[in-house]
Amino acid sequence: MVRTLGVAVVGFGWMGRVHTQAYARVPHHFPQLTLRPRLVAVAEEVPGRAEEAAERFGFASATRDWREIAADPRVEAVSVTAPNFLHREIGVAMAEAGKHLWIEKPVGLTAADARAVAGAVAAAGVQGAVGFNYRNAPAVEAARDLIAAGEIGTVTHARVRLFSDYAAHPEGALTWRYERARGGSGVLGDLASHGVDLARFLLGDIDSLTADTAVFVPERARPAGATAGHTRASGGELGPVENEDYVGCLLRFASGARGVLEACRVSVGEQNNYGFEVHGTRGAVFWDFRRMNELGVSRGTGYQDQPVSTVYVGPGAGEYAAFQPGAANAMGYDDLKVIEAYRFLRSVAEGTPYGTTLADAVHSAAALDAMCRSAESGTWVSVRP
Repeated sequence: MVRTLGVAVVGFGWMGRVHTQAYARVPHHFPQLTLRPRLVAVAEEVPGRAEEAAERFGFASATRDWREIAADPRVEAVSVTAPNFLHREIGVAMAEAGKHLWIEKPVGLTAADARAVAGAVAAAGVQGAVGFNYRNAPAVEAARDLIAAGEIGTVTHARVRLFSDYAAHPEGALTWRYERARGGSGVLGDLASHGVDLARFLLGDIDSLTADTAVFVPERARPAGATAGHTRASGGELGPVENEDYVGCLLRFASGARGVLEACRVSVGEQNNYGFEVHGTRGAVFWDFRRMNELGVSRGTGYQDQPVSTVYVGPGAGEYAAFQPGAANAMGYDDLKVIEAYRFLRSVAEGTPYGTTLADAVHSAAALDAMCRSAESGTWVSVRP
């Protein structure tokens, strides 16, 4: 029997729109799901933005105050896509109000924030999901299966990279993203959080790490008004960039494998260069987000001069079959959020977690906190969720 689920979105920038569109698409790609999301309410503090979202996407009501959503009995599940510094307060409040929670990473500014939200979700007995969307790529899930099956032997070392140019322009506005109090640890929370999740998803828990961080664009102009995305601002009063543009990190996994994680938001010439390389005793596997549906795979008994083959994933990998009928038909970024929405709603329908959980957010946040401590001390630091 199919029933409707009242959903709301808190924060309506780009990611709020992505969540909204994902809810709308879920029934088309996953008709077997026993829940049908119904867009009940949207909250956004920027004047006029919530009303615009309601008119465009069909939310029943709009508000500037997210607390109205927490008190709204029509709302059973909430997407939190507001700025990072609001995640803890909103996430805890929604859970305590009995709402199922789909919240964007990094779930606050620190591991303590992530633990607080995770604790509230557990105490309320609701379902929680986190926006680590890159692990939802069918090729990434295929790579995990390949590694787990021993196709490349015992993993020896890996590299995870997340390079982007979204903050490379010196006229990029000094928004909340660049403030320690509201944006947290900069590129660590924004991109490295994804890198940690990918590393754990593929290779298991991280035992310890050592990190180095840097700020390469030390000042930016303050914006004159409300911003969305990565807005430019020239001629305004300059202010300091308080958090990290870059992080480089060495990882030691509980398995004994070694790793390198790098993330940078000011990499000129790099647009969403996200991916990984995992090497084992008998082979390797490679993935690049920009070629999302492909894997580079080396396996066999050749060892030296062993070739790498391109594998195009197809309906047997992850949720690929819900989108395309055969291998090498492209999927895109928004499809990963549809998969995320489906797994969240399935969790609600069945009362069992599917996909990413608040526990994954806590693990990622603990690694980010360890990176900050290591960068300050110059030493190896244990990762303790």
